[in-house]
Amino acid sequence: MTLAPLPSWAISLIGSAAACCTTISFLPQLIRVWKLKSAREISLIMFSVFSAGVFLWLLYGILIHSAPVMLANAVTLALSLAILVLKLRYDHRQRYRGPS
Repeated sequence: MTLAPLPSWAISLIGSAAACCTTISFLPQLIRVWKLKSAREISLIMFSVFSAGVFLWLLYGILIHSAPVMLANAVTLALSLAILVLKLRYDHRQRYRGPS
């Protein structure tokens, strides 16, 4: 079974919807970490590797001159790095204050 070819606007719409979903998915986590002042349940290694991967996707978007790839990955990287910074900050505080 083969799919009928889609018009370019439909393909762009699918890509834009996917970029919005995957980018916005980090917002609830960032808000949760900010409100709780804790990121204990977040894996430092996973978020570090993920952030490196998103940075590489951003670099790829720059190299191929793709605005949607650049925009989606720039926003995702900013959200991911914000979570990473808060994790480091809150883990550092927790280490010196002791468990709650």
